Amino acid sequence: MKEQTATELSVDLLKSGDRAEFARMVDQFTGPLYRLAIKLHGNPQDAEDVLQNTFIQALQHISNFQERSSLSTWLYRIATNEALMVLRKRKPETTLTDAGPEAGEAEDLHPVQFVDWCCLPENELLSEEARTKLEDAVQNLPEKLRLVFLLRDIEGLSIQETSQILDLSETAVKSRLLRARLNLREQLSLYYKERLAKEPE
Repeated sequence: MKEQTATELSVDLLKSGDRAEFARMVDQFTGPLYRLAIKLHGNPQDAEDVLQNTFIQALQHISNFQERSSLSTWLYRIATNEALMVLRKRKPETTLTDAGPEAGEAEDLHPVQFVDWCCLPENELLSEEARTKLEDAVQNLPEKLRLVFLLRDIEGLSIQETSQILDLSETAVKSRLLRARLNLREQLSLYYKERLAKEPE
């Protein structure tokens, strides 16, 4: 068994049922997994349910973890599946499967308008109002784009990790990430266009 670092969790200890190691895992991943759930759902109660169910599933199935991916990737995949179960209860048509080229994909890559933000003061770009607009824009993304954006750009996971978590090809992840970023930029362009119009001459 390889030597464990101060922050690295031991899969062997987790599989043996070590309670202290499981508590360390909960402490280490509660923040990131809850953040993902709350940004996907926008509902604290749903996010808490996703978090709780994720750790219950992890505890029940850790013995089946074959270490083909990292422990964090495995936990994110469980959390994603739990989050999607909640979404599907509201929207049964919700799916993230990789079914090849999607209808409307070409149109998604050509946003209607962009606004040059270079002229906005830094305090405008970093204001509480601007952050709120960004969060609202993320919530307005279609679920399949939002989840890719959250995993890759907010949680900082790699393209490979994101593809493993969502069971998508890396090409599909890159495509959806690009579409998500362009969608967000277009949404925020409307907001910053108004802000620029209010700037003194």
